[in-house]
Amino acid sequence: MRVVIAEDSVLLREGLVGLLERFGHEVVAAVGDAAALVASVAEQDPDVVVADVRMPPGFSDEGLRAVLELRAARPSLAVLVLSQYVEQTYAAELLDQTRC
Repeated sequence: MRVVIAEDSVLLREGLVGLLERFGHEVVAAVGDAAALVASVAEQDPDVVVADVRMPPGFSDEGLRAVLELRAARPSLAVLVLSQYVEQTYAAELLDQTRC
């Protein structure tokens, strides 16, 4: 499985890379901000995106907004959103995109 990881914490990002690779997944990009996430998905065409909600530059909901943009363009893209914080309306919007 081809994976793009978007996490601004280098320690967590590298830990996720190591964990996923240890279990046989191919991490094709590991980036630290939402703009790089969008660019990496366009370039790498992954099967899965793992993204943090809060990312630079504003540390509010940039990661989640990027995921919503990616899912709008590619509804079949599998997404795992990791965070200690989730704005309920954005999470609901992401989940609504998965319903048929």
